[in-house]
Amino acid sequence: MNIQKNYSLKRLNTFGIDAKAHLFCEIKNEEQLQLILTDKNFKKIPKFILGGGSNVLFTQNFPGLVIKISISGVEIIQDDKDSVLVKAGAGEAWHELVLFSVERKFGGIENLSLIPGTVGAAPMQNIGAYGQEIKNVFEYIEGIFIDSGGKKVFKKAECKFGYRDSIFKQELKNKFVITSVVLRLNKKPVLKLDYGTVKEELEKLNLEKVTIKNVSDVICKIRQSKLPDPSQIGNAGSFFKNPEIETEKYSQLKKEFPEIPGYKMDDNRTKIPAGWLIEKCGWKGKRVGNTGSHSKQSLVLVNYGNAKGSDILALAEKIKESVKTKFGIELEEEINIV
Repeated sequence: MNIQKNYSLKRLNTFGIDAKAHLFCEIKNEEQLQLILTDKNFKKIPKFILGGGSNVLFTQNFPGLVIKISISGVEIIQDDKDSVLVKAGAGEAWHELVLFSVERKFGGIENLSLIPGTVGAAPMQNIGAYGQEIKNVFEYIEGIFIDSGGKKVFKKAECKFGYRDSIFKQELKNKFVITSVVLRLNKKPVLKLDYGTVKEELEKLNLEKVTIKNVSDVICKIRQSKLPDPSQIGNAGSFFKNPEIETEKYSQLKKEFPEIPGYKMDDNRTKIPAGWLIEKCGWKGKRVGNTGSHSKQSLVLVNYGNAKGSDILALAEKIKESVKTKFGIELEEEINIV
């Protein structure tokens, strides 16, 4: 295991921020991870666990040890007539796991196609898109505590899944490393096709029967048309969560802004698209120095080439302030700021 000093993280985060790690190592299996976590030479220094770098904004150099999780492998560990359990290493690319499932006609994550990042980061965020969330197919995760190096299995109920949230972003943030994820996928899936743009694209194909692969292909097409490719322009996808507000407050906003969209979550809460709020505050396509809000999706903040993490964070704060002033709504970052 090679420990490197003053290591550039630029190619390891999709914003393309040239932050440096004081120390850096790449982990290929659980044994290596336990060794580094229990090594007395690194016991007291700060640690940061890095996956695909698609959900992180580095605003400064990291003064401790950055551990890149590259644990790979996908396998079927249980198979019955209705479902399969699929186990994937935390370092696998999420979309590769989706393709593995789609090729075998296992349902449950096809609507999560082309989401950037690694398998290990997926339950941390409780990733979701087009009517599906990972919590709906989640079985358990395996991982290791940073302080002790001890292993633990977390089942679904223990993970405290919420909207883009979990125990791993709250109580266990920077305390636990996910090493593998196990999902229960359906051999007889019920496809979720009611999301507007997905339904429209599928109707254009005039198919007699819609398959899992059809859904995955359409969602890939939609995402590619709406979201910038990080290899072409630095970004981390959606920067903010879609806010949930009291339905009574939403009704009041509707009187002042009749066109404001809202999606009822329950009797008391309504979700509002953050992108709509940001666009109505005039940020869509606006460039500020080397950063800005993307021209096709205002929810995506981008690095035009030479922005620092602090530049992107400053832009985010200005956007939050304008949304709060205009609508009285507090936006919350979806990404991890370091």
